[in-house]
Amino acid sequence: MHDWRHVLNARHMKKKPDKVSEPDEIRPEYDFRGGVRGKYARRYADGTNVVVLDPDVAAAFPDAASVNRALRKAAGLPQPQSP
Repeated sequence: MHDWRHVLNARHMKKKPDKVSEPDEIRPEYDFRGGVRGKYARRYADGTNVVVLDPDVAAAFPDAASVNRALRKAAGLPQPQSP
């Protein structure tokens, strides 16, 4: 019974006007012409060691400290002394 209202409303609904895109503008003080892409990428990567755990493994460890303790134990490394 309400289907005919849907059809009538669909015919009379206005379409939104197309959004006018503005050209990309960058401030004059942001001059990247002398920039070097990836200049510090290797230095950043050398100081980073990211390991992604499977969800079931991650659920067993509440934080990074518990992961480090387990890995030290598995590798036979001494646990660091608490201050």
